[in-house]
Amino acid sequence: MNAELFTWARETAGLDLETAAKALGIKTGTLERIEQGGREPSRPQLLNMAKVYRRPLITFYLDKPPARGERGEDFRTLPPDRTQADDAVLDALIRDVRGRQGLVRSLAKDEDEAKPLGFIGSATMTDGADAVLASIKKTLGLDITEYRRHSTSEKAFAYLRGQAESAGIFVLLMGNLGTHHSAIAVETFRGFTIADRFAPFIVINDSDARTAWSFTLLHEIAHLWLGTSGVSGVRGISAEKTIERFCNEVASAFLLPAGELADLPVSSDTAPARAIELITLFANRRFISRRMAAYALLRAQRIDRTTWQRFDDEFARLWKKEKATQKAKDQQSESGPSYYVVRRHRLGTALLGFVERSMGAGALTPVKAARVLGVKPRSVYPLLMPATATRLDRDSARG
Repeated sequence: MNAELFTWARETAGLDLETAAKALGIKTGTLERIEQGGREPSRPQLLNMAKVYRRPLITFYLDKPPARGERGEDFRTLPPDRTQADDAVLDALIRDVRGRQGLVRSLAKDEDEAKPLGFIGSATMTDGADAVLASIKKTLGLDITEYRRHSTSEKAFAYLRGQAESAGIFVLLMGNLGTHHSAIAVETFRGFTIADRFAPFIVINDSDARTAWSFTLLHEIAHLWLGTSGVSGVRGISAEKTIERFCNEVASAFLLPAGELADLPVSSDTAPARAIELITLFANRRFISRRMAAYALLRAQRIDRTTWQRFDDEFARLWKKEKATQKAKDQQSESGPSYYVVRRHRLGTALLGFVERSMGAGALTPVKAARVLGVKPRSVYPLLMPATATRLDRDSARG
């Protein structure tokens, strides 16, 4: 075995020698000797490495480390305090998504009536944000009145997601690698897009505030129209790249139509507490984030940059506080949603429906279906059949 692979796998997982050895349950010196070629790991140690480093077992039998996973374009403006571990987890998530998308694409192309989606790459930035948004609205059947008709921001997002999925776009909610220990901070990534004409994928970091999901979805849809695959990060004034600012404009133009900002009586002279109250009410009524509303005030030159920064910091603090409070409530609750309900929500009806049809046609085995859905093979049928999942949950509770 090529000892170089062990060092590569550890470093791309964002782990130093001591941390990795502890996670593997071996001494640091033992791991060091393995990486220097002084000894080979035992079979149990190798299996543990595959798990800890989040790599397929076969990786360790390659002749040399593989090339870095394809992210597409990196549209992010990266925070200065990001770590190698952040990028390692993001790369693992992107590898996972690309693997799923590849399977879906191969099946989608083989379908008798398969046709490439004409809207992928149908626009350029020279068309202007308004023209691109008009095309998106027409193709997906989006209506701001219908969006705001819903009772919560989650239901409003579900409306946007449903319209996108009906047009052939797969929309997934993924913010970790299966456990909260591998959660990816929103500063590292907010969205990821694969602009494929047969199986376009959009991934939204569900660690973000739920009021921000709709903006991210629209932002990534704009990337599909431009035909650009890649990973997106921070929003607003920190977005240095032209294409990110353009996609932000498209999303903002739908969620906050021109002229509506006049209904928000806030300026740099407004008392901070009153301004925060008014921005919160304005944002909640429109199912947008408070930070988006504050940034809109800055762009309209209604507030100066110092005032905006103060508001932005306060809204970030409030969101973290609210998130911690909700997490504590969820931990204390004994009647939260089941595993299958949560998993279905994250996967979306488009992917679930596609897998069910493919299995029914004999084109997809349960093992490959599990790979597409990101679950174990035994969970495929309960996931696709809600009645079965409900019975299993009930039986498990009785047990």
